[in-house]
Amino acid sequence: MTDLTQLAIPGAEIAVRVTPKASRNAVLFEDGLVRVLVTTVPENGKANAEVQKALARVLGVAKSRLTLVRGAKSRDKLFRLD
Repeated sequence: MTDLTQLAIPGAEIAVRVTPKASRNAVLFEDGLVRVLVTTVPENGKANAEVQKALARVLGVAKSRLTLVRGAKSRDKLFRLD
């Protein structure tokens, strides 16, 4: 799992690209872009919750500190760290 604790600055906005229904859960940092792969299907917010949990884990913060600002129904999402 990728360590992104350097991005864990209060007020920071973190853009992520999500791949739902992946073969494994993973958080990758490639070419300045955060990619989150989740095995969950994108229905009823299940994939968003799993992305929030995985992102919080690699940032080293509680998932309640991450707020989905934009992209609830998109692969490209923007989270804010409160």
